[in-house]
Amino acid sequence: MEPDVVVRLRLQAQMLREPAAASPEAALRKLLAVQAQEFPYARWSLAQRVSAGASPVAAAEVEQAVADGRILRTHILRPTWHFVHRDDLRWLVALSAPRLHQANAPTYRLTGIDEATAARGSEVLAGAVAGGNHLTRGQLAVKLQEAGFEASGLRLAYIIMHAEASGVLASGTPVRSPGGALRQTYALFDERVPAGPAVPLSRPEALAELALRYFTSRGPATIRDCADWSKLTMTDIRQGVQLAMEAHPGALGATAIDGVEHYYAVEAGGEASAGPDRGPRSDSRPRVDLIQCYDEYVMGYSATRHYMGGSAPSFPFAGEPIHVVLLDGRMAGSWRHKLLPDRCELDIRLSHAAETPGSPLAAAVQDAVDRYAAFTGIPAVRVQSGTKLEGHT
Repeated sequence: MEPDVVVRLRLQAQMLREPAAASPEAALRKLLAVQAQEFPYARWSLAQRVSAGASPVAAAEVEQAVADGRILRTHILRPTWHFVHRDDLRWLVALSAPRLHQANAPTYRLTGIDEATAARGSEVLAGAVAGGNHLTRGQLAVKLQEAGFEASGLRLAYIIMHAEASGVLASGTPVRSPGGALRQTYALFDERVPAGPAVPLSRPEALAELALRYFTSRGPATIRDCADWSKLTMTDIRQGVQLAMEAHPGALGATAIDGVEHYYAVEAGGEASAGPDRGPRSDSRPRVDLIQCYDEYVMGYSATRHYMGGSAPSFPFAGEPIHVVLLDGRMAGSWRHKLLPDRCELDIRLSHAAETPGSPLAAAVQDAVDRYAAFTGIPAVRVQSGTKLEGHT
């Protein structure tokens, strides 16, 4: 399979190309979990995966889904912030919590969070948010301190994260800060997450579900890619793939690239969507996508991230933007936004591509700007490349 085919199929599987999802929630259901470390940009990760045939998704629509609890934002998997659909969070927590606690164990020890402390802390936190009483982290700190806990800094963060990973807390309805930014709140897990089936998924069933959802939304990808994404073991993922293929015959295909097996979705009609004989796309116009540096097109891969043509930075360097410009699915620059009351300023910097006024590439960049304007609901303007912005939000 040629690299161009891998890139094109990943773009389609990730819904950055049609057929895309009918709604942000549908996109999330397919992807299973979407990294949401930077909330303003994470909203866009879901919105840009909605079909062009649907009405443009506004940021407020994603925010409302979070407020209603249809989309939850919590620590899961690696662990870091992720969006997860409420119908998936209960079984996903059950599957990944042991590995998450294992990953956090050194910090638990460093901050003095033993089993008794975690259990008592969870009891206090559960009581504080019961009955729809959604609280910010600062408000939870007060409740813990009133109960005799030292709760600040890293220790507070990990007491709360332990409660999230243990199925005690989930995200609540965000609140606006005086400056207008949305602030995370926490709610009782059982009040935000449906009870699920009478007989919960067994661990093998959950492994199969995770493998199926991962490879159908991110393939072609490898066992290592999925293991690093989920922080489960490669043995777990191999078992999940085998069980998924047995439970859903024909849903997943496999092909060897450079001697390594890659798994991918097979189309409903039985045709291998990743078949190596698939020709190049007929549309030769360039396509520019503005994605966040934590987008699943970046974070969904580790061993095979090189197909993107670069690695996204994880923090600003010398004032450079950290988010990723894709040109036909490959890294071509960086960008960031600045949200002002009357406009959104976009700093878009292309690394190598020659952009001239009136060129197809300039038109593709403007299309990307227009899509972002439709998302924010305010006019979007591109600032001169290199213009100093006062941070990004």
